[in-house]
Amino acid sequence: MTTTTPSDVRPDPPHSSAPSDDRSLAEFGYPQELHRSLGRYASFAAGFSFISVLTTVFQFFAFGYAFGGPVFFWAWPIVLAGQLLVAACFAELAARYPISGAIYQWSSRLSNATFGWFAGWIMVIGQIVVVGAAALALQMVLPAIWPGFQLIGTDPAPTSADGAANAAVLGVILLVLTTVVNVVDNRVMSLINRVGVTAEIIGAVLIIVLLLTHSERTPTITFHTTGAAQSGLLGALLVGSFTAAYVMIGFDSAGEMSEETRDPRRTAPRTILTALAAAGLLGGLIVLAGLLAAPSLSDGHLSVDGLSYVLTSSLGDGVGKVLLADVVVAIAVATLAIQTAACRMLFSMARDGRLPFGARLSRVNPRTGMPTAPALAVGVLAAALLLLNFASPEAFLAIGTTCIVMLYLAYAMVTGPLLIRRIRGEFTSEGTDETGARLFSLGRWGIPVNALALLYGLLMTVNLAWPRAEVYDPAGGHWYFQWFTVLFLVVTVGLGALYRLWGSRRGHAAPETALPVPPAASVPQP
Repeated sequence: MTTTTPSDVRPDPPHSSAPSDDRSLAEFGYPQELHRSLGRYASFAAGFSFISVLTTVFQFFAFGYAFGGPVFFWAWPIVLAGQLLVAACFAELAARYPISGAIYQWSSRLSNATFGWFAGWIMVIGQIVVVGAAALALQMVLPAIWPGFQLIGTDPAPTSADGAANAAVLGVILLVLTTVVNVVDNRVMSLINRVGVTAEIIGAVLIIVLLLTHSERTPTITFHTTGAAQSGLLGALLVGSFTAAYVMIGFDSAGEMSEETRDPRRTAPRTILTALAAAGLLGGLIVLAGLLAAPSLSDGHLSVDGLSYVLTSSLGDGVGKVLLADVVVAIAVATLAIQTAACRMLFSMARDGRLPFGARLSRVNPRTGMPTAPALAVGVLAAALLLLNFASPEAFLAIGTTCIVMLYLAYAMVTGPLLIRRIRGEFTSEGTDETGARLFSLGRWGIPVNALALLYGLLMTVNLAWPRAEVYDPAGGHWYFQWFTVLFLVVTVGLGALYRLWGSRRGHAAPETALPVPPAASVPQP
């Protein structure tokens, strides 16, 4: 582990003669090591590609429909509204603390080093799980394009033994490719991200338009729970919300890439909000269009094959498979973006001397501007997680829901301390960005928006983690899958606590003080 003194125990350095972006980073005691080459669209792409509506909607549509029926659509606007509250809080923080490792950095500066460390620890483990979950989405699409992609067995359904094992193989292949890109060069990664996001947006719009022109029914169908595995409207919405909850995470990635973004105090807040809003709108329309265009709502296909079935059956194999190919691009780019975000979190925590092998994990290749070791670590750990799919098909759902809970909890570990600071009058909305414009601020709406964001996040965390046997262990006999999310969270926190205890006894733990929170007035002027 690195023995470098972390930034929370050294004074803020005076402004240097470096460009304003670099001075902005120097305010927090860090040198400019990552290459600052991302513009506004690249920053937007970082958040949008993590959310990746085509990846996540295609991956979890079947699950949402199976348990919620058509009414699960209404969970979408509810989750979008809740996440926009969280995103608004994050936009304020991104303007004030434009640093890699956003969740860890924000929580540490708003609370204390221990609490912030656990927020970062939970977030990075959750991100690694999300990387694996995103890679598994290939199984929902590739075999529908060409049966030859079913490399193992004959049943492509991800809930079957053949489908689960094949998903793991396809996922590992994808992780090898994304890991290579995350090592090669900052500009290559950004280019692939931008191209992929552009293709995804175009594909999403085409899917919406084409499916709406092939509608078989009216939007009133969304008020029905016909075929829902959950009894009652509330149960259908609570479990059906898993789809929307899984889709609308990762918008904070625009803040995660702040050290590589030009004018981050101005750019990141806007792209955090626009990435979520754009993804939320497109995703909701895709879900609605899929429900309206499905040939049948009761033949069982929607609950198993999801949107892939709707595209190929409604639009024909030719057009349907072309659009599915666009979904494959979206899945690959999403996996790349999520892995990149996890790499930046590892890098940020390691740079402060708060992770094992910190010196290696915080090393940046000066030629590529990329931290190589974190990319390899995330790729290997995510690939290892996919091996659970060989053990049981239920691992597919367990991995997906676990990553959502981890991120929701980490988000709450930011919005909670932020709310306390607001109530105490310790969080200011003053200050200017690199251009001299006022920082993004919620103003007098700060406390109510923040309070609702925290309440929403906590309620959704409980809802997602609740060990429903009919959801997590429908076949019965696998108690560990029913309790997988809770157990995984307990193990994550337990391992973190053991590491902290071991580090403190060996004198390696970071000081138990909060990272500095410079007043907004100290934001460097251009």
